[in-house]
Amino acid sequence: MKIAVVFPGIGYHTDKPLLYYSKKIAASHGYGIKDVPYGNFPAGVKGNKDKMEACFFDALKQCEDILHDVDFSQYTDILFLSKSIGTAIASAYGQKHGLRTENIYFTPVAESFRFMDQPGIVFHGTADGWVDTETVVTECQARNLPLHIIENANHSLETGDWKQDIRNLEKIMELVENCLSYTVKKS
Repeated sequence: MKIAVVFPGIGYHTDKPLLYYSKKIAASHGYGIKDVPYGNFPAGVKGNKDKMEACFFDALKQCEDILHDVDFSQYTDILFLSKSIGTAIASAYGQKHGLRTENIYFTPVAESFRFMDQPGIVFHGTADGWVDTETVVTECQARNLPLHIIENANHSLETGDWKQDIRNLEKIMELVENCLSYTVKKS
């Protein structure tokens, strides 16, 4: 049995493009989908270290409650799809519970790298206002995480040009598909 657990960002829910289509791809590869709909975050988190830390701990607690009844030992493959602060929450949750996971990390925040010790791929935009590209490149190299950089893309991996955004989304989802196809072959 396989499960894909979806960890959203603060304002980026599981029905937004990166997570929505990743869930569809995961389901097509036989993964059961489990959303982790934590929320009720304060405004003004970006750039505020105290609020970011409070959001992290609050979301991690909500995550514990939401996933309390999931018996991960019954799954042969555990996939974490995560976005923004969700990359930190997914990684911290996996560490705490000793889980072996495959990961798709969409636009991790700088603090996420403290916890990201499981294999996966990372997506980052060069216009991401939450973390600079140099930090992401350095941290991914240190962890041997394949990094896919989207030029001029923001924290949602969008450029402001809808045609370019759709082309980028297609390329991103092809990489997600390739990652899951490789994971399926390994199992």
